[in-house]
Amino acid sequence: MNRRQFLAAGAVSLPAPALAAAEALKNQVKITGLETDVLRFPPGRPFADAIHDFGKESGGVVLRLQTDAGVTGWAYSSFGMIGGGPRVLESILQNEVKPVLLGKDPSFPKRLRSDLWKALEYAGVQGITQFAIAAVDIAVWDILGKAAGLPVYRMLGAYTDRMPVYSMCGWYYENDGDLAQFKRSVGEAIEEGFEAVKIKVGRASLDDDVNRITAAQAITGKGKRVMVDANQKFNLNEAIRRGRVYQQMGCFWFEEPLAPQDHAGYAELARELDIRIATGENEYTKYAYVDLISRRGADVVQPDDRRSGGVTEWIEIGAIADGFGLELASHGGGPTNLHMLLAMPNAIYMETGSLKGDSSTVEKLRPAGSAVLAPEMPGIGSELRPDYIRKFKV
Repeated sequence: MNRRQFLAAGAVSLPAPALAAAEALKNQVKITGLETDVLRFPPGRPFADAIHDFGKESGGVVLRLQTDAGVTGWAYSSFGMIGGGPRVLESILQNEVKPVLLGKDPSFPKRLRSDLWKALEYAGVQGITQFAIAAVDIAVWDILGKAAGLPVYRMLGAYTDRMPVYSMCGWYYENDGDLAQFKRSVGEAIEEGFEAVKIKVGRASLDDDVNRITAAQAITGKGKRVMVDANQKFNLNEAIRRGRVYQQMGCFWFEEPLAPQDHAGYAELARELDIRIATGENEYTKYAYVDLISRRGADVVQPDDRRSGGVTEWIEIGAIADGFGLELASHGGGPTNLHMLLAMPNAIYMETGSLKGDSSTVEKLRPAGSAVLAPEMPGIGSELRPDYIRKFKV
């Protein structure tokens, strides 16, 4: 088989809708519509980290970008503490972003990112404005993957076909002085097959932290990893004091001990401790990461797909980290994060909770031991189930 025959055979193997979309993309495609839905979830079981309380209100914003090629790109931006955030994001998408995108070609994601940056910079390109830019970028890549008939991780330059996962299971719970609820949550994660778990620390005394770590390690057993996450609670002196104890106890990493803007503090902390310092979930765009990484303030960088800027920015952050020899793990899970991680040679973990139960997305994650397998459907896996939207749409 020569090269032309090989390429022809590969094209014929695509499903008919993907072939039609791929053919359409040979010509200029235009974004013709932008739709949003706000979702609100009912109150659930209360839980907390060192500084936040969750469970009372949560929700998010669904974004759909339509094209004249008949392909729709999806994105979803979640809010663990809902307040007015989703409505603000929806307003930015409808009133500020939509006029910039209509008529543009989704085949140029970096150009679209630049156009949105210029249109939004007067109001600021961090905070919830960056949530909007990120959502658009994810939806654009979903369009490109669906049009090509390929999972996006393959379009980004696949490195692996599976990604290790850990369970964020060790929250603070109400009326849990004996740690019974905490222990049950960690135990359920191990029974599910996870070989690494993350627990919250810092809400109370160091002795309390030690009790939580000891309990988690007793449940996980030998050969499994326990990470600790302080959610910005400490100043530098306290982070060093507690970090030395966490390190002595064999914790795998010490996550977000300081406020995210304290890059100098992170650099000093990393010099003082041997335990991996993990941070980045509250950093916006690659520019913040350049400063953090160049100061040697992190061993594991943790981009969040809403704050970091979506697929295009994520890949650049991953490359910067790789250039400095740093490891990378996602803040959050789901198919969208998985696609990006699979294209990064320095990625070591995807964060998740439990992989049991119904998925909110059309494509479900496929567990394989302590990892998840690469997605198979075209696109980036960001499309939500219609019944899920109907159930929770405001």
